[in-house]
Amino acid sequence: MKRVFILFLLVCILAVGSIANFGMTASAEEVEITSKACSLIDYASGTVLYEKNATTHLPIASMVKMMTILLTLDEFDKGNLNEDTLITTTENASGMGGSQVFIDPYVQYTAGDMLKSVIIASGNDASVALAEHISGSEQTFVARMNERAKGLGMNDTHYENCTGLPAPEQYSCAKDCAIVLKEVTGHELYHKYSSIWMDKLIHPSGRITELVNTNKLVKYYEGCDGGKTGSTNEAGCCLSASAKRGNMRLISVIIGAGNSQTRFNECSKLFNYGFANFENRVLLDTATSITNLPVNKGKCDNVEIFPAENYSTVTRKGQTSDYEVTYDTPNKINAPLKSGQKIGKATISKNGQLIGEIDLIVKTDIDKLSFTDYIDKIVSAW
Repeated sequence: MKRVFILFLLVCILAVGSIANFGMTASAEEVEITSKACSLIDYASGTVLYEKNATTHLPIASMVKMMTILLTLDEFDKGNLNEDTLITTTENASGMGGSQVFIDPYVQYTAGDMLKSVIIASGNDASVALAEHISGSEQTFVARMNERAKGLGMNDTHYENCTGLPAPEQYSCAKDCAIVLKEVTGHELYHKYSSIWMDKLIHPSGRITELVNTNKLVKYYEGCDGGKTGSTNEAGCCLSASAKRGNMRLISVIIGAGNSQTRFNECSKLFNYGFANFENRVLLDTATSITNLPVNKGKCDNVEIFPAENYSTVTRKGQTSDYEVTYDTPNKINAPLKSGQKIGKATISKNGQLIGEIDLIVKTDIDKLSFTDYIDKIVSAW
């Protein structure tokens, strides 16, 4: 009887442990992926929904260009580039092998055309042209790529070039590929080109190169509007992609598929799993006011209060949310007020444990009442 009791106790402990360790990540039985590595994350919250060998160091071929794209978009954000900026090409850039858009050397293309050529057609030559223009040389640009990766917490990535052409010391992982695509997806300019299926690059000479999106899912998978393919003998077939349905966006990464069709099939399989089994819940939205507060001695009597940041969670469909948001704001605030001024804070907790805090702000300037304003109020009320 004593042995039976001990056995029963062990079974209970294991059962409780299994329940305690249950999280968002799918089990192998729910999704079967044959590729070497993969990752599926919710874009809004960054929650991992499924992964396999997610931090294993692997070659990723042209998916390296996602960081090239990100650094280029950073230059647009800083005002150092616009779509009409002229880029003078070099013989080095035009001589890149592999996938290319056949740019001519020693002529000028616009930054918009070069960015489009990388995003749609994965042009190695266009990638190097951008790198040389932005940093003076590909080598200097690659140093910036690694610095940017480090800043994003991509701890299992090292770049040796900006194209993804084979290099012995170059590697990344599914987790880091999801991180960089998540960052790129937040740029509006990226989406101007990423969902285009077919386009043209008109060269300065008048010659035309047809551009076909290497990511077939933008045409064949509902909601897919971006991503990057990659394929070399050492890396196999790779794909990172983003898709949105309703208010939920997912990012899916496949590394080391056996063939091109498998990468598209398995990326779609991850998307299908995510959209079928999870839902996104917005807890805080920067566009939605959480309260309206009276303003003391202000030219406006009331002001709306907004979260300074968005905050979303993802849960399995049919499960209740364990998250709670509480607000700490004063009963009244004094003028003057400046747009972006902190007024209070929102506290996010899960099962009673603190998850984070987000500032609450005003979005409008409110001046203090002047003496003349007081007189006008008195006259109006008389």
